[in-house]
Amino acid sequence: MLTVFDVLKIIRINHDQLDTHQVVMTQRDGKPNSVLTDLLTDVVTKTRMFVDLEQIHSSTELITTLREVTPLPEEVLTEYDKILGQPVVTINFAPRKSLVELVYDEYAY
Repeated sequence: MLTVFDVLKIIRINHDQLDTHQVVMTQRDGKPNSVLTDLLTDVVTKTRMFVDLEQIHSSTELITTLREVTPLPEEVLTEYDKILGQPVVTINFAPRKSLVELVYDEYAY
């Protein structure tokens, strides 16, 4: 099963990495989860600021690199690790909304 990290690595929109405002974490019933979406936005933003994602091969490597190059507290990195490891059960492209919905099952993790 793909994880959020895998999706961030493989999905491109017009040959570019996903924009932080294009990705939404959505429950299986279609409800967006604003807490997880905000966390994902934060992870992607920090990653883009400090790390070249093309050079990273796993979520563990990403967290290790962020630990080395940022002053982020350990509890923040722990939350980042959780969201990056979250299994994605479906990817829904919503072109009218310009969104990519990462559908997760809260019981799959």
